[in-house]
Amino acid sequence: MLLTPVDNSEIVTALAAALEGGPAVLPLSATDPQASRLRAAMAPEKPVLAGTAVVVATSGSTGAAKGVELSAAALTASATATHARLGGPGQWLLTLPAHHIAGVQVVVRSLLAGLPPVIRGTQTFAEAVASMTGPRRYTSLVPTQLLRLLDDPEGLDALRSFDAVLLGGAATPGPLLTRARAAGVTVSTTYGMSETAGGCVYDGRPLDGVRVRVSGTVHLAGPVLASGYRLDPAATAEAFADGWFRTTDLGELRPDGTLHVLGRADFMINTGGVKVAPAAVEDVLTAQPGVAEACVVDLPSEEWGQLVAAAVVPTDPANPPEVSTLRAAVRERLGGPAVPKIVRFSDHLPSRGPGKVDRNGVRDLLLGT
Repeated sequence: MLLTPVDNSEIVTALAAALEGGPAVLPLSATDPQASRLRAAMAPEKPVLAGTAVVVATSGSTGAAKGVELSAAALTASATATHARLGGPGQWLLTLPAHHIAGVQVVVRSLLAGLPPVIRGTQTFAEAVASMTGPRRYTSLVPTQLLRLLDDPEGLDALRSFDAVLLGGAATPGPLLTRARAAGVTVSTTYGMSETAGGCVYDGRPLDGVRVRVSGTVHLAGPVLASGYRLDPAATAEAFADGWFRTTDLGELRPDGTLHVLGRADFMINTGGVKVAPAAVEDVLTAQPGVAEACVVDLPSEEWGQLVAAAVVPTDPANPPEVSTLRAAVRERLGGPAVPKIVRFSDHLPSRGPGKVDRNGVRDLLLGT
């Protein structure tokens, strides 16, 4: 079966055909400067694995292009389990790029529900929501979108009308989640990736059919798994051995059975021989008054090998919190080695996709380059 590149504007029709056994779809954005490079790397002239409906192309955190081949069965299993968890099929609002897995799944869920997705274009969020007609309403957001909508009275009113709002793409700060729920928004955090057909763990609990184990890193299994990596059997064999997908995320299973993700294993900071999890420091920082977002990275240090550094987005740029207060909070919660030796304020964090912080960009920001 061949692979057909499609622009976001064609995604609904193309995905409908792919789910019925038609040509596999390679979603690409016409406005993405990397689109031509990704298209070439995915070699659309070469056949896909049997049963493939979608290939999600990504630059990855290292910039090396890779493609995740997803079958119609995996996409359908994910969408069906999502509707079961949320209370039944409904109409979806697409606010995320359709060439990313979260956007793809919004379309797939809509197709399976028999209700066309509402695609937000140039209209406001509230205007897009007003055009929805389904008996149940759902949408997927990244934390930054949620934060902005909570600050917009019309957006907040629109958010309250949804039966469920899924949050993914990046870890959701605890205070943001608390604020949204206190405001009457029905939100669920999701954990997953392209290799699992999108979110497969909701609020720490796996969807029906999904299994989770932690052996250093988080391993996932179930009918939602991808078939493998495009034209890379070696990487496929390594990542998907024995029916389990081995993520690069550190995690723990808590006593109540929920999964708590600690962050990427390769993001760990070794400072003076002590390992620090950036996600843990970020959790402390975003829990402080006056902090909207934070990203913690390593910077080179002759003395420490690596030092802990933080970029912080204040809720009020004109009145940022005291750096000494932020450092004291980290020290009290996590100990001295986790305290950021460098803290800089910014009006935003660099991004490399929906909800995904560009950590290399954050390093450049902190280094002033």
